Amino acid sequence: MTVQAIVFDFDGVLADSEPLHLKAYQALFEPHGIHLDQKTYCERYLGYDDEGALTRIAEDNGLILGDEEIELLVVEKGHVFEALVGSRDVLYRGAADCVRRLAAAWPVGVASGAVRADIDLMLRGAGIQDLFRFIVAAGDTDRTKPAPDPYLRAAELHGVAPGACVAIEDSHWGLESARGAGMRTIAITHTYPRSALTEADAVVDSLDELTRDFIARLQ
Repeated sequence: MTVQAIVFDFDGVLADSEPLHLKAYQALFEPHGIHLDQKTYCERYLGYDDEGALTRIAEDNGLILGDEEIELLVVEKGHVFEALVGSRDVLYRGAADCVRRLAAAWPVGVASGAVRADIDLMLRGAGIQDLFRFIVAAGDTDRTKPAPDPYLRAAELHGVAPGACVAIEDSHWGLESARGAGMRTIAITHTYPRSALTEADAVVDSLDELTRDFIARLQ
């Protein structure tokens, strides 16, 4: 099937924001005596949205939190994250050029487990928010990645079959979600090595590699 649309994951693909998410989680849990390191975060929590990550971090460390407490932590985490981002451009080198390049050939959208306000903040900082047809963010679907729901919604918003979309991801959870929706996938090694991304149809080491010709070869 001919490629008709592109769907980007956000954190770890376009935005070098995972270290900031980790710092925000650390700030929330340090007062509870929970010390979250980068290795544990990447192995256990990176693929979840804020609600899912906060719930699982608490459960794994024997911290009992109710739904209202989790909701409050989600809001607090958003404030901490926004303060960490500030007005900086936290996108990867070449991310804005990559989006412009692909948006000139196909409509582009975002399917992410991140909070919409966080995504908007970072896209505005880079000046590319108007290039995206839509953003599917945390809370926009009943289930989050690795379930296929975010990518199925993205295909619906693009108005094309999932098989006509190419998803660009950085994690096993995201690839599982996109493949479950029926999309072709490209993985980028920003977060994990190639050995952890073998289920992707193609793997790249840099956003500079994502050209119209490269993606067209997936057809």
